[in-house]
Formats: sequence, C-alpha cells, structure tokens
Amino acid sequence: MPSLTLPSAVDLARAQFALTVVWHFLFPAFTIGLASFLAVLEGRWLATGKAVYLDIYRYWLKVFAVAFAMGVVSGLVMSYQFGTNWSVFADRTAPILGPLLGYEVLTAFFLEAGFLGVMLFGLERVGPRLHFLATCLVAFGTLTSAFWILSANSWMQTPAGHVLGPDGRFAPADWWAIIFNPSFPYRFAHTVTGAYLTTAMIVGAVGAWHLLRDGVNPRARVMFSMAMWMAAIVAPAQLVFGDLHGANTYAHQPAKVAAMEGHFETQSRAPALVAGWPDAEAGETRNAIGIPGLASLYLTHDLNGTVRGLKDMPRATWPTNLPLVFWSFRIMVGLGLLMIALGLAALWLRWQGRLYETVWFHRFAVAMGPSGLIAVTAGWTVTETGRQPFTVYGLLRTADSVSPVAAPAVAASLAAFAVVYLAVFGAGIWYLLHLFNQTPHVHESGPPTGVPVRTAGITPAPALDAPHDGASRPALQPAE
Repeated sequence: MPSLTLPSAVDLARAQFALTVVWHFLFPAFTIGLASFLAVLEGRWLATGKAVYLDIYRYWLKVFAVAFAMGVVSGLVMSYQFGTNWSVFADRTAPILGPLLGYEVLTAFFLEAGFLGVMLFGLERVGPRLHFLATCLVAFGTLTSAFWILSANSWMQTPAGHVLGPDGRFAPADWWAIIFNPSFPYRFAHTVTGAYLTTAMIVGAVGAWHLLRDGVNPRARVMFSMAMWMAAIVAPAQLVFGDLHGANTYAHQPAKVAAMEGHFETQSRAPALVAGWPDAEAGETRNAIGIPGLASLYLTHDLNGTVRGLKDMPRATWPTNLPLVFWSFRIMVGLGLLMIALGLAALWLRWQGRLYETVWFHRFAVAMGPSGLIAVTAGWTVTETGRQPFTVYGLLRTADSVSPVAAPAVAASLAAFAVVYLAVFGAGIWYLLHLFNQTPHVHESGPPTGVPVRTAGITPAPALDAPHDGASRPALQPAE
C-alpha cells in the first residue's frame, strides 16, 4: 500500500493559522460595529427618553458580551502560533510588529477591559451618563484595536519605514512611515466599514425575523429601521472605499490584483471577469466570462487603460492559490452589491411607507444576515492568500518564516485546534442564535445584576438576606 504523505510543515502551519484567524475574525468583525451601535442606542435613549432604545440596548448588550468574550479567547491562541509555528518570522519582524501589537494592548485592550465591566453591569450602579461614557470608551477601544492590528497587517502588505540589518531582522527607521504605511489608510477604512456593514446585516436580519413574527413590535421596528439606514448609507460608501483600496493595491501589489482579476496577459481595455478558473500551469483563465473594459475602468480609471497581467511579473511572485484569490474576491464583491441592493430597496420601501409591512423584503433581510461575515472572511482571504508567497511582501518569503517543527507535530496541533474550535465556538454561535431568536420586549433584562457574586475565599453572607428580585434597590427608570 502507498504510504500516507503529509503536506509540508509550511502548508500545515499556514492551514492552522488560517483556521484560527478565520474563527477569530468573525467576532471582532461583528463587535466593532456592535459596540458603536450600542453607543448610538444609549445616546438616543438619553437624548429622547424613549424606553424603546434602552430595551434594544439591553437586548444587544447580552449578544455583545458573548461575542466579545469569544473574540478575546480566539485571539489569544493566534499569538502563541507566532512562537510555535512562525518563530523565524517572529524573530525577524519583532522590532516592528512587537511594538505595534504592544500599543494595541496598552491603548485598546486595557481601555476595553477597564470599562467593559461598567458597560455590562454598571447601568444601575454608576448612573446613565457615566455608563454612556463607558459604552463610548468601549466602542472607541474596539476601533483603536482595529487601528493597531490593521497597521501591523498593512505593514506586512506594504512594508515601509524600516531598515534591514545584516542579520536579516527588520529595524524601525521611521515610525510614522511604519504606522501609516501606504496601504493602511485604505485598508483601515475598508475593514472598519465592512465591520459596520456586518453588524447592520445581523441586526437587520434579527429585526426582520421578529417583524415576520410580530409586525407591530416597536423594538423590532426600531432595530430594523436603524440597520437599514446603515445599509443604505454605508454599503455605497464601501464601494468607494473598495475602489480606492483596489487602486492602492494595484500600485503596490500588482500580482495580487492580477490574481484577483484572473489576468495573465497584459492588455488594454481589460475585461472584468465575472467567472472562470485561473490555471497557473496553462497560463490562462479557463471558461472566462467577462465585461470588456470594465477592469481597466476601475483599476486605471480609463476605459482603455493598460492592466498588467501575471505573465508580466516574475513567476516566483505569483500568489500560490490563484483560484482561491479569484473566487474569494468575487464572493466579497457579489455580497457587497447585494448589500447595496438591500439598502436601496429599504430606501424605496421607506419612501413608500411599506418598510415594516413588506414580507418579501423581510425575508430578504433575514437571508442577508450572515452576508457580512461571509464577505469580510472572503475579503480577508483575498488579502492574505494574495500576499503569498511572502509574509512580508517582497522581502520575507513564507517558506523562510516557519519554525523548524516537523510536519507530524504541526498536523497534530492542527487537528486538535480544529476539534476544539468546532466544539467551543460552534456552541458559542449556537447560543448567539438562541439569543437572536428571543423576542425583544419591554424592560429587556440585559446581563444579570444584583445577584451575590462569590470570589475566592469570600462568602457573600451579608447579601444572602437581600431579596433577589431587585426589591432592595430602586428600579431604573427611563429618562424623562
């Protein structure tokens, strides 16, 4: 019998990091937007005194608590992989990436951790306005975290502001150039906007789901309306940010763009391929279906512009999985266009006065619920697989970044991660769906408060005599 041949240690290490980062990215992509949504809800409650905003806030606060916790746990694992599977990469880039990730912890993570407890459990303890400040600081912390993480990742895509030492290590020469490297502004705007759209799609789907059950539920109406405003405004803006980001990528990573477009030949009036199958060995995209001139228009802003193909670049710089880059890009763009359609349809129905009564549109919104998560995952796949075969684009190859670990050891840890992640985060996602299915109602409870909490070595005996129904403290009333 032929012996079983494992993939190389490099491929297994890449697969393991891909598994963990995809699971992790689902949660920050949701919580970045959800934290800002919660801040808007609480601000509206304080400004208007309408209890419906507080009810919706408490409804989504429970969801935020679960999603945030899963994001933190899944993110911790990734940092260990730099040492176990990518020690050469970690050693050579540490002078650059170490401080950037350290700044993320010092500014964003500490800010989130410091005020998260107040946000989750402090509304009846610190007062509405101070609690609103805590919510805003947590929302700001999520954006600050995205700032530093995307700066670090963007430096790997478009490295700048560094010098390369004789030992092969990258050393900082200009921190301003490192942080605000050429692709960072576009990547930050595109990713954060994608996070807001992800939240809008989920909130809109939940609101639509409950409108299908009870079309007059005021909390479902408000959350659905706010989500559709976000889709109508942000989805077209994302198209603009995506165009700017694409032009920047074409300038700095032309091989990635050629793979995204499926172009092997350099040509003017280049078509935008709707479908096809890039074949690296044959040097062509098989069964291609395209729109003439469109790729030249959005890449060069000239219908007759010349677009470089892969054959005009060294073969060693081609992305290693052309079909994955090609189709991930189309999934992202296709879902983005559907989000724009959803937002425009919402505007039309709102103008017609039928936003809350149109059943087919509510079903469309429910179906679009996971679209944001799928789109950001596809976009991240384009970004990372399109950067291959480099970890630091053009300077450090992936094959030279891996730890000296045997393939069976990496395969064993990959299998363990797959099982644990599927069990733990599968259960977490199931619980989130359970929360989504709960009907938002008057006086939404939010995370539990008022129950004695036991810490190590402390018995909350004085609290045992207090009633657990909240009668021992005044009930929080909506603002007048």
